[in-house]
Amino acid sequence: MRNYSSKNLKIIKIPPEYWVSASIAAAFVTLEVSLRLVFGLGTPVLSQADPDTGYRFQPNQNMFRFGKRIKYNEYSQRSEPITLEKPQGVVRILMTGDSVLNGGNPTDQTQIISELLKTRLSSLGKSVEILNGSAGSWGIGNQLGYLRKFGIFQSNAVILQIGTHDLTQPTSTIAPVGHNPNYPDRPPILATQELITRYILAKFFLSTASNSSSTTPQVLNKENDKQFQQNMQQVKAMVNLIRAKKIPVFVLFTPNCEDLIPTAKTPNYKSQFLQVLKELQVPMFDTHTAWSSFPTTTVQSFFRDEVHLNEAGNQAVVDLISKQLCTYSKLEVCS
Repeated sequence: MRNYSSKNLKIIKIPPEYWVSASIAAAFVTLEVSLRLVFGLGTPVLSQADPDTGYRFQPNQNMFRFGKRIKYNEYSQRSEPITLEKPQGVVRILMTGDSVLNGGNPTDQTQIISELLKTRLSSLGKSVEILNGSAGSWGIGNQLGYLRKFGIFQSNAVILQIGTHDLTQPTSTIAPVGHNPNYPDRPPILATQELITRYILAKFFLSTASNSSSTTPQVLNKENDKQFQQNMQQVKAMVNLIRAKKIPVFVLFTPNCEDLIPTAKTPNYKSQFLQVLKELQVPMFDTHTAWSSFPTTTVQSFFRDEVHLNEAGNQAVVDLISKQLCTYSKLEVCS
């Protein structure tokens, strides 16, 4: 047996730069895994371009993001899977809208307006389905495109969610899909990549862009007037499409935070919008008017930012709808 003495052993010295590289690699792997497992980054909700709706969420998605569950069915609805043929004995209500109705990543599936309304109406002893056809930054024209593409799914009623900003918002196009970080059409390679491009850099560029607007108030008002008139024609088209199926249609009007705080004021174009709905004989669930008498602290507790509602705000919307729905209609769920 060969004997080894300490004189025969060679000590291998690892260069300091190796330890630095290994530490950086280990830290990166830890960050990447943490972003995926804890926050759900790297697996964003995916969008797809659509010539009819501009864009919509890709069908059949089930994601876990920022501690919230997000699901989309086969018709790009933030709802459970459905059958085109409405099951017998089921009351089905279709809701369409923008990010306020959708809830986005910050809102768990169980806490969005449509799911809360489903829970509330189901408590009356009926089998209820509330379909949520919505997407972030959809305008009224996008909602019309969705109804034209998919129809109303044999629904017993349709509720169109329209907010203050929607009154003068143009129809969104396919342009952002696959280009804007908020509208990915495929998952990123790395979760770290999504963190940087979607949440860090996007915030910087958004704040820069918001300070560089050069449109004069006169030009802006003229453009808004024109867009409002176009949007009202699209509202009329939606109402006609729905009523052709001989079912009731409602509007859910959602305000911006500034419409109520620090003091309640009538949003631009709301009065003209109400006149259009009056002519069409379309009932409206008017959260703006309902909340105008609430204490400021209560109203503040409904919003997570200037436009979007949080879980408490969504619940307040459902309180109003469930209170007025059976006054406006004779849905089976009301019997």
